[in-house]
Amino acid sequence: MSESLSLSPANATSSSALRGLLIAQFFGAFNDNAWKLMIALLAIKQVATAADISGPAFELASQTQTTQAFVIFTLPLMVVSAFAGVFSDRFSKRTVIVLMKALEVLLMGAGTAALFVNPAGGLLPLLVLAGMGAQSAIFSPSKYGILPELLPHHRLSWGNGQLEMWTFAAIIGGTALAGPLLDLSGHRPWIAGLALVLFSGLGLWASFMIPPVPQARPDGGIRETWQAAVDALRADRVLTLGVLGSIAFWTLASLVGQDVLVYAKAVLHLSDTYSGFPLAAFGVGVGLGSLLVGKLSATKVELGYLPFGGIGITLSLGALGLIKPGLGGTLLGMACLGLSSGFVVVPLNALIQWRSPSDRRGAVIAFANTLVFGGVLMGSLGCGLLATIGLSASAIFLVSGIGSALLTLWALYQLPETFIRLVLVLFTHTIYRLTILGREHMPQEGGALLVPNHVSFIDGFLLLATTDRPIRFLVDQIYYDNRFLNPFAKIMGAIPISSNGSPKEILSALREAGRRLDDGELVCIFPEGQITRTGNLLPFRAGFTRIVKGRTIPIIPIHLDRVWGSVFSFIGGKFLAKWPSRIPFPITISLGEPLPSTTTGDDLRQAIQELGEAAWQVRKATCRPLHHSFVSAMRTHPFRFVFGDATKPHVSCLQALTGAIAIARALRPHWDGQHTVGILLPPSVGGALANIAATLSGRTTVNVNYTAGPTGMESACRQAGLTTIVTSRLFLEKAKLECPAHFTPIWMEDIRTSIDARARLIAFLLAIFAPIRMLERACGAMTHPTIEDLATIIFSSGSTGEPKGVMLSHFSLDSNVEGVAQLLHVDKHDRILGILPFFHSFGYLATLWFPSIHGAGVIFHPSPLDAAAIGDLIHRHKATVLLATPTFLQLYVRRCTPEQFGSLRIALTGAEKLSDRLLLAFEERFGIRPIEGYGVTECAPVIAVNCPDFRAAGFFQPASRRGTVGQPLPGVSLRIVDPDTYERLPLGTAGMLLVKGPDVMDGYLGREDLTAQAMREGWYITGDIAKLDEDGFLTITDRLSRFSKIGGEMIPHGRVEEALHEAIHAEGMMLAVTAIPDERKGEQLVVLHILEESLISKLLDTVAASGLPNLFIPKRDNFIKVDHLPVLGSGKLDLRALKRIALERCIKPQPSP
Repeated sequence: MSESLSLSPANATSSSALRGLLIAQFFGAFNDNAWKLMIALLAIKQVATAADISGPAFELASQTQTTQAFVIFTLPLMVVSAFAGVFSDRFSKRTVIVLMKALEVLLMGAGTAALFVNPAGGLLPLLVLAGMGAQSAIFSPSKYGILPELLPHHRLSWGNGQLEMWTFAAIIGGTALAGPLLDLSGHRPWIAGLALVLFSGLGLWASFMIPPVPQARPDGGIRETWQAAVDALRADRVLTLGVLGSIAFWTLASLVGQDVLVYAKAVLHLSDTYSGFPLAAFGVGVGLGSLLVGKLSATKVELGYLPFGGIGITLSLGALGLIKPGLGGTLLGMACLGLSSGFVVVPLNALIQWRSPSDRRGAVIAFANTLVFGGVLMGSLGCGLLATIGLSASAIFLVSGIGSALLTLWALYQLPETFIRLVLVLFTHTIYRLTILGREHMPQEGGALLVPNHVSFIDGFLLLATTDRPIRFLVDQIYYDNRFLNPFAKIMGAIPISSNGSPKEILSALREAGRRLDDGELVCIFPEGQITRTGNLLPFRAGFTRIVKGRTIPIIPIHLDRVWGSVFSFIGGKFLAKWPSRIPFPITISLGEPLPSTTTGDDLRQAIQELGEAAWQVRKATCRPLHHSFVSAMRTHPFRFVFGDATKPHVSCLQALTGAIAIARALRPHWDGQHTVGILLPPSVGGALANIAATLSGRTTVNVNYTAGPTGMESACRQAGLTTIVTSRLFLEKAKLECPAHFTPIWMEDIRTSIDARARLIAFLLAIFAPIRMLERACGAMTHPTIEDLATIIFSSGSTGEPKGVMLSHFSLDSNVEGVAQLLHVDKHDRILGILPFFHSFGYLATLWFPSIHGAGVIFHPSPLDAAAIGDLIHRHKATVLLATPTFLQLYVRRCTPEQFGSLRIALTGAEKLSDRLLLAFEERFGIRPIEGYGVTECAPVIAVNCPDFRAAGFFQPASRRGTVGQPLPGVSLRIVDPDTYERLPLGTAGMLLVKGPDVMDGYLGREDLTAQAMREGWYITGDIAKLDEDGFLTITDRLSRFSKIGGEMIPHGRVEEALHEAIHAEGMMLAVTAIPDERKGEQLVVLHILEESLISKLLDTVAASGLPNLFIPKRDNFIKVDHLPVLGSGKLDLRALKRIALERCIKPQPSP
């Protein structure tokens, strides 16, 4: 699981503060284990030399001597721990640590002197061992208790992992080197003691590196300390269970640790030098396990690792007891045992530190240590007892394994939620890979209401990964009562609520949620009330406001990203009946800043959408350039239909990929040294393959707008720095165009002729076998494109000024492709009619990359005005998706038959307003209601879209709303602000529309000044006036540039056009409004129309009678008849031409003086 947390200055400081503690602990643990083992080995040697014994007798004698050493060390640990908490709470824990390290130096010095006097050991070294036990008892509460004072909560598991790793590294060293130190010392074991004196001195030096911390509780004796610990345990069941779990673990660890030493000597017949190796292997495993669990726990205390560790311990001990492996097998088994132990000891230690009250933490840890060391003592005595009754060392391993199994089952019974967290751990580190943003916003204590979007059946499960605290979910009664889900719901303390229940039942559930909040718990409610089937946010219900009403409880907005697409979501209209697209499946969970309990539904919705926008940026790390996704899609289904037109009715995926590669290789010499290449081709198979070929070769495409006229085309080519343009003689001839001057044409006819059989074979082999990097080089890529590189430059239509080159990266376009795919659910059965030109941003995205990457086919036709051919293509190819502007829809209503459009299931329109009359006329004729979307070139281009509603038995989820342009794409945030102050406006108020998201352009080509004007703190200023409703549907009122200030009033041209069209009952666009200067009022309205002149007077009378303000009504003399309204190639009004015609026809030239 990845995290958003980095090594911030605070984290770096906590790491350096911990360093001194880790070094001091390392040398202390090293000396404890080395001295204990040295004393045990000296005692065993005395037994071996005193009497000639072997076999079971020697094993029993060795167990006895080892038990003696372990008991002498452990008994003071247990006794002194009883009052050690007094020191750790009444004094600074750092002071206690320094004093204990000084005492350790004195004890090691005394032990060395004792060995100098009596090399065989005797009583004095045993007394030193007892002193080391007492010293460790006082040291332990301070070393563990200081961790929460040195580290923030989100670093606590990591800190415990580090501490345990270094502790067991010391155990490894002390255990493994005790024998060799004795062997090297020969008959002078005091030399080994001198080494331990040196190590204790290093520990003392390191203790001074620990930062000072204040005393926790200045008063209180032993009785008060014990009472404080007992009170804390009584008040917290989980803390009590943590202490009991720690006792159980260390009892078992003591028994096994003593047994393995005898096993090494009596069964494996290892010498003193090698007898510590099995324990060393155990220590290596514990160190690695501790480090691993500390890292995996990330920023929380994860109890889900406890059953995992318990199962590992059981299996390891069972294998050692039953298989009786040799040295290699024993070392492996002990390493596995240690690894599993790390998964138990770290969460238990972190749990006790976390749940202990800060002013009684030392008391609790000392009290726990007393019980733990009592368990350690019982484990040592138990090992001796088992040996006494005749059990071999191997049998003791097996008995320990059975004990571990019983303890694991007991833990699961007492804390069943650990099983759920175990499953969570397994899922989030295998099938899913989580990235959690904003975890610091999750409260560590106190009540809070979690409010996420609802995308799948595992949303609640995933939310558990954001915190180590329990979460109480409000769960629909149907799922709560489910026979399979009910046990898990009860374990999690879920609160059942019935969406179909009576108001009294619903209020009861909401009150229960409120009581949980009052008790300081985390409660989660999904405000949508059901899992989305549309892929977008559903309308929010009012339940969350009822829960927090009258409470000062923070609301935590949460966004789940990329969960749509998992097998547990309804992507494709299916649940579970699909394969995951990748494993591990990446998911991002974003937690927002706490909101006040007075937060409204629209503010919460805005917060969740903005979290989604930020989460989308995380995708950049795993996103691939467009051509990578294209190649992958083509190879996955090589024989599936992908492109077709009048000349090539059926092009399969493999044919498309092969053709694009062949074209790219043929164009290599023509494109040599060029980073940006021009393409002047209509929507066709050839045009699509030329664009893909350019992208495969790592180049940025510029599709030249052939409707912009010679000046517009030359301006775009010059701005883009083009030298060559890929085009077609036949196309230029039919369109009556000329290639822009000063630019070299590359004729597609010549390229097609140059591709011989050998070139096609090479392209075919590359299409099937070549890795993507090799494929790029073969296609002439000068560098390997990344997700941040430019994919295309699309020049704006120039409807309001000189065309601007909009730079769109692979990431911008990929984000738009994926956002559209999440809402418009297309698959292999769909055929999209590709009539929009590639120089139009929607045509480039929606008829080239979107369908090819997501499995749909495209039927191209070069002219959207050829209604007869359009109807025939839809009918012949059974097209299911029509993408067109209202201007084109109006044409199809008049000239196409209902039978031709019978296969359509989606008719999506945009670029200009869809009038109600045209909508109803289209629906009445073809039986399908057009849905409207909205976008701008600068946003790659789709911003919002209406989608087909979801209907099923018991479900209705609206994804469209008449009169709106739909909801924003996933990952896109919208704001409505005052055009002058940029202050956010209330819901339902019209204002300037701002857009933020991953698909926003990189900027305008060569125009940093215009880029700066268009962007404001990461938000793109659309220039459109719009409003949002309570469910997130967007309504476009007009462009700001299409307002006129007349007599101090702002007059929207779109509103005037709408009123005029309604007055004549027009189904399509019959007139257009613009404005020209007026000396008296600032501006005056002008109407260009294609109506009969005789209708104008009646039209004005009807408009006046409708109640439209007089300022909105143009003068009769300002109605100008034209042959046709000026329209761009994209189908949008040509606003520049509109104003130019108005100026030419209305403003009379002044006479010469």
